[in-house]
Amino acid sequence: MRILGRRKKKAERPPAISQPLLIGVSARIHHPSDNVVKLGGVYTKTLHYLEQSVAHWVMSKNVLVMMIPAIESEGMIQRSEMRLYHYAEALDGLVLQGGADIAPPSYGETPRDPAWAGDRVRDRYEIELFEAFVGKGKPVLGICRGCQLINVAFGGTLYQDIATQVPDAQVHRDITKYEQQFHTLKFVPNVGLAKLYPNRTHATINTIHHQAVNKLGRGMIVEALSEPDGVVEAIRWRGPSYVLGVQWHPEFMFGPGIGDEHLDGAPILTEFLDAARARKAKR
Repeated sequence: MRILGRRKKKAERPPAISQPLLIGVSARIHHPSDNVVKLGGVYTKTLHYLEQSVAHWVMSKNVLVMMIPAIESEGMIQRSEMRLYHYAEALDGLVLQGGADIAPPSYGETPRDPAWAGDRVRDRYEIELFEAFVGKGKPVLGICRGCQLINVAFGGTLYQDIATQVPDAQVHRDITKYEQQFHTLKFVPNVGLAKLYPNRTHATINTIHHQAVNKLGRGMIVEALSEPDGVVEAIRWRGPSYVLGVQWHPEFMFGPGIGDEHLDGAPILTEFLDAARARKAKR
């Protein structure tokens, strides 16, 4: 029985977010191998996946995130029907994730060691994706492997292995520590990254890589170096749209608990998203 004078309360809705940015994130790719086939199940398939910390970092600014799958010619969706540039048209910006090595043939070299053969399939997919977003003038942020991919896409090269190719290099990767391996970064003065962190000349960053930028790609400048060995830690394109690559993982260094000496990843994300909003406003 309905009681007169009593109205059912409407469920409160969360505040609306007007026109949120749509940010694409490149997919990591798991390829089946003899080592995982024994496990059976999903590991016998090719997997496209998104590392949670990257998604949560970008989403922390009220942004919608979409992982962009690779489109291979042997897949169910043929390139004649759907191409990666359709994502560049629809989305506001691109984040290139970390992950497997860049394949040396992608920058005109042969592997110095079979262990450094890299992922040529992912290279082709991400370079095409990167070129599509740059072609549309959409901002791109590269993280770790993503930084290296940007340099290669612009015709640059990499050190296949820092420990064997860079004299007196410090440790840049310790798989037992993963993101808890740190070293010092030195900002190049008076460039974009230094301006994001005013009154700082140095900072502490995580380090999870054994490859690094060697010869710079076309139009690229260096914005940060590791200290004391001088390995490139950040690069930026001098072209007409926003392209920044950082060798460390800022998605692991933001929010509560970040020490004063560590480089907070929030300003980098804010700059990237501001560039995406500015580009979107021009439509």
